[in-house]
Amino acid sequence: MLSFRAKLPALVTITLTTVAAIGIMLVAISWTGVISFTKTQLIPRYEFVGFTQYVRLFDTERFHVAFSNLFIYGGCFISITLAFGFLLAIMIDQRIRAESLFRTIFLYPLSMSFIVTGLAWQWFMNPTLGLQKFVRDLGFADFSFDWLINPDKAIYAIVIAAVWQSSGLVMAILLAGLRGIDRDIWKATAIDGIPAWRTYLSIVLPMLRPMVMTCVVLLAMAVVKAYDLVVALTRGGPGNASDLPAKFVIDLTFERANIGMASAAAVMLLMTTIAVVAPYVAYSFHKLRR
Repeated sequence: MLSFRAKLPALVTITLTTVAAIGIMLVAISWTGVISFTKTQLIPRYEFVGFTQYVRLFDTERFHVAFSNLFIYGGCFISITLAFGFLLAIMIDQRIRAESLFRTIFLYPLSMSFIVTGLAWQWFMNPTLGLQKFVRDLGFADFSFDWLINPDKAIYAIVIAAVWQSSGLVMAILLAGLRGIDRDIWKATAIDGIPAWRTYLSIVLPMLRPMVMTCVVLLAMAVVKAYDLVVALTRGGPGNASDLPAKFVIDLTFERANIGMASAAAVMLLMTTIAVVAPYVAYSFHKLRR
């Protein structure tokens, strides 16, 4: 066992780093909150105007579209990625041949940036160049896959591209959890005649709860920060049909030079995130106290 004196440098380093990170984050959040109550445009102007920026924000139709899309995109992306990644992990866990090759293939999309992913899927979904043209050239003249230019389906085009890139990450995390489960559990369930699907849902999945929550947190962070994939794939279009809050904030900041209103939108995004996360945090603390 290391003595306290030997551990002291590491403890000091970790403590200072943690305090600095939390301090910088709190300062940035506080500054954003202050700016949201001012008339700041491109250059900070500390002329307080109360909730004017928030009133203007809620009167902006694009704001409502972006935040509605956040829940559509987030719900579809997280649920589909978790389900697909879990199925991939189950497949790999069967000790299949060429396992390392399949792991590499499934993880490969994760090595690419969202910009590259967006551009690749933009070509694939382009009605005049991609899948639709390919299938029609085969003789299926009525086939249609125009999600990129369909306002009602454009947000789901982003979901498809995001799921394709992130499923490998979920697969890797859950596969590590599956490999840590005692094989005697499978022997016991086989003796009891429990179907494999029931074992996965009722026994294995609850045991993987910490890994699943890790995946949910990582995917939720990707949802909140979603910007580059939207820009590369749809640019928020057609119109603002596939807009998301991160793009909305960036556009207000750099294209419209309205940092005050952009800060108000950022604060609302933060409040939305806290509202979603707070119940789970409270539930976790409640369980720990029991």
